[in-house]
Amino acid sequence: MAVKNIIFDFGGVVLDIDPQLTLNEFVKLGFKDMERLMSDTSLLDIIAKFERGIYTPEIFRSKIREFLNLDVTDQQIDEAWNALLYDIPRERIEVIEAVKNNYQIFLLSNSNEIHYDLYLRDLQLRFGYQEFDNLFHKAYFSFDLHLSKPNPEVYEFVMNQHELDAGETLFIDDNEDNIAAAKALGMKTYQMKKPERVRDIFVDGRLKEGLAIG
Repeated sequence: MAVKNIIFDFGGVVLDIDPQLTLNEFVKLGFKDMERLMSDTSLLDIIAKFERGIYTPEIFRSKIREFLNLDVTDQQIDEAWNALLYDIPRERIEVIEAVKNNYQIFLLSNSNEIHYDLYLRDLQLRFGYQEFDNLFHKAYFSFDLHLSKPNPEVYEFVMNQHELDAGETLFIDDNEDNIAAAKALGMKTYQMKKPERVRDIFVDGRLKEGLAIG
């Protein structure tokens, strides 16, 4: 069955990210317990709840301040938290624009309000799009849906909203668990692995022939 719809992940696919940069910033702020940083699952729980919109930015900052046990400002937390994000490369915007001419395209991102505000501003100032809904046919963010990948419900929500046939829908993500969840629902999948980029899997706005789609 031919691909008619493509659902893109954001971080790691459209936008490069490096979580280590945020950890480095925490250390610069004075956090010294690296063993706890790598082993304490409470930090992952804070992030997961922020991504699902359970925590507001204010609560998230308070939880991070408590975790770090440092007297740091909201701005310092935001700057450290945003350090993991790179700018959106122009070439990827151009690839997406070309792909949109040939497929129905969507964005499905596990994200949070602080990150969203930063890369939305980047999208507006550098590329002239007011919303991600203007670049894609529709964009979905976990903090707004209160659902996150790899929960099957978030994929089903997007497919039901647009009456998508799973067999005609390709999901592109860099995370193995997210790929597995989409595949279990009957979607076609493609896992991007570094140093691969979006430009490497499309030619003139169409999927490359012979691409190893799962």
